[in-house]
Amino acid sequence: MEKSIILDERKNYHKLIVENQILNLSPNGIASNADSSNAPSVAIAKIVAEKLSATVGTKLKGQTSGNLFEKVTMNFLEKTFPLLQHLRPGNWEILNLGNQSNIKTSDFAQYEHLAYLSEIISQNKLLATTLGNDYIVAPDIVVYRKLYDDAEINSGTNFVSDEICQMADLRKKNGGKPILHASISAKWTMRNDRAQNSRTEALNLIRNRKGRLPHIVVVTGEPLPSRLASLHLVRAILTVFIILHFMS
Repeated sequence: MEKSIILDERKNYHKLIVENQILNLSPNGIASNADSSNAPSVAIAKIVAEKLSATVGTKLKGQTSGNLFEKVTMNFLEKTFPLLQHLRPGNWEILNLGNQSNIKTSDFAQYEHLAYLSEIISQNKLLATTLGNDYIVAPDIVVYRKLYDDAEINSGTNFVSDEICQMADLRKKNGGKPILHASISAKWTMRNDRAQNSRTEALNLIRNRKGRLPHIVVVTGEPLPSRLASLHLVRAILTVFIILHFMS
């Protein structure tokens, strides 16, 4: 069989999910990503757990499993996306922001204006009450394109100078911000509140962008089809990666 890096890393992705006890089985056979009060959720999750060779273990706390799932997902991206330079060349950075990160969407070129809007709202109580501040999103994982020094752009040939390309987004000398390529919401399960978070993040990214829309992705281990279906209310632009779909 022909070797495939993505196939190998997908297998490793599933392996890490099991090894880190993100996915395991209780002594009575209920998978850790199942809603124990929902029979279809329990049945589907058990099939997935058995296919991934999950073992019996102690279910992790929600925040712990969520943080680990983000890290494992980021590991998959780090092992695959940078290798596709021949298809998507660029100076790429992949970051797992986490809950404590100071990085927001306003730190990227398409959403830089939101920082100015936030500053104005903070100085006006009426605007703050009317508009709120939920338009600034803090994604779980981001893929962004870093800017280039003129020396990198002019490598081999002088493409730019002080007289030209003064508005080019990729040119560091112009004082711009990195370009957000993808916003990834990694949710191990999708109870109603978490599904709502992912939808809100996606809609805010769509509505508030100034320029090219980044790819919007949800990665989840949620087994229940009805909860997964709720994500499609965000329009077809929201792509959903489901662990079950990765198993062939």
